[in-house]
Amino acid sequence: MDFTSPEQKVTALPPLSLNPQEMKSKITSEAPATSTHSLGRRKTDGLKDVVFGSIAGMTGKLVEYPFDTIKVRLQSQSPEQPTFKGPLDCFRQTLQHEGFLGLYRGLSSPMVGAMLENAMLFVAYNHIQMLIHEYTNPHYDRQKPYEKDSEKPSLELYQLCIAGGLAGGLASLLLTPIELVKCKLQVQETLNYNANNIEAKSTFSHSEPVHTTGGSGIYNSAKPGIYLSAAKNPNFNGPYSVIKHTFKNNGVVGFFRGLFPTLVRESIGGSVWFGTYEYITRLFIQQKQNNLGSNVVVTKSDLNPMQLMTAGAFAGMGYNFSAFPADSIKSVMQTEEEMMLAAAQRVNKRSFFQIGRDLYKADGIRVFYRGCGITVARAAPSSGIIFMTYESLSRRFS
Repeated sequence: MDFTSPEQKVTALPPLSLNPQEMKSKITSEAPATSTHSLGRRKTDGLKDVVFGSIAGMTGKLVEYPFDTIKVRLQSQSPEQPTFKGPLDCFRQTLQHEGFLGLYRGLSSPMVGAMLENAMLFVAYNHIQMLIHEYTNPHYDRQKPYEKDSEKPSLELYQLCIAGGLAGGLASLLLTPIELVKCKLQVQETLNYNANNIEAKSTFSHSEPVHTTGGSGIYNSAKPGIYLSAAKNPNFNGPYSVIKHTFKNNGVVGFFRGLFPTLVRESIGGSVWFGTYEYITRLFIQQKQNNLGSNVVVTKSDLNPMQLMTAGAFAGMGYNFSAFPADSIKSVMQTEEEMMLAAAQRVNKRSFFQIGRDLYKADGIRVFYRGCGITVARAAPSSGIIFMTYESLSRRFS
């Protein structure tokens, strides 16, 4: 006679005839699914963001770097005694004095920087979006895997801008030392273009006057008897020599010279960069949705590479134009030691606001946009390639 109730039959354990291993397998297979798969998927997505962001950053940097070299050289020259008449003259003189490879001077450091920066940007951007979801939507479950883009909850555009700005601010901590090394290498050769500028009066008008002597240093006429140990600029052979010189003279803190303008640039720029990209892609999605009708749900994954590049191009131009004044001050902060020594002046490092004030007094508002045109122009293909590469790799290996 069977004394097992119907309820007991439903929840009965596996037959005792099974060995312990078979019992474990059967119970495990009938147990409800846990979030282990979701957690593993999130870790995999984070790793993909790192890899895809790195590849996208390297690809974009190869395209933009010659234009970046010209931009930094235009930003760093003296407004009162400029070495270059404009972007084309800078390009011509660079080719004349250094050849084509001169446009890629100091590439190794920013290449690594582009990998790390874009990896951090995309990882931080996606993670901050999850945090915003959790804060604004009590029903949001970060453990839940979304197989389709149409299933993912979307944020408002202003929330995406906030996520982009915070991601950019985090990236500035990593980017500042890399930018410092890059800028010092980019301006080094220009100091020899025009020897007559050595004695010229420069932007650094409030610096104390100095006179060269027959001794081993530079004599400071404002403070008799004091010689400056750095009588001339060091000759950097590459990133390692810049790192060695900076650490020897300024310690670890020296690598973060220009942190504040970099933070301002990346925070504003990151907000505009991601915000513009998301806005343009939403326009393309809406246009395609209107053409196909309501029977088909269109997502970002349905956009073609040209549309992704177009959105990325507008994002890059917006980023560079909006953050260019802060970038100009950053370039001066990170290269003023070399420029002062080249002008035979006493090195007097200034703050973000002091440099901004001195630049404005020297040439007005336009000094903050020197090299802006060529920078915005080169940002279009570079940023377009970054977003297109990232999205294509995400689709391919999703």
